Amino acid sequence: MNPVGGIGGGGSIEQVIALRQQIIERSKVLQDLHQPKPATPTEAATPATSFGDSLRTALDNVNAVQAESSQMTAAYERGEVTDIAKVMLARQEAGVAFEATLQVRNKLLAAYQETMRMGV
Repeated sequence: MNPVGGIGGGGSIEQVIALRQQIIERSKVLQDLHQPKPATPTEAATPATSFGDSLRTALDNVNAVQAESSQMTAAYERGEVTDIAKVMLARQEAGVAFEATLQVRNKLLAAYQETMRMGV
């Protein structure tokens, strides 16, 4: 067996390549999940939702991603989940979702403050 860069010492090149391929496949699955799906005729006929409803839905989605990340982390700590890649991917996804939400909040706050400074 060939150690990879002297780190770990137990993995062969084939194992590293197989692990890399698994990560790539999982990344593709996540990308497919987040791709917008084409609207069906029944969805196109539904009335548009309000901005508040859209914001609430987005916040609920972020909350769900963070809850799933917390559950996976707790399961890993208990020894129920052994795939650290899944746990780390869930944590990164939760972090990115939170950062995006924080940026939207900052932009909304800046727009509100600018509107309040406008003279009439």
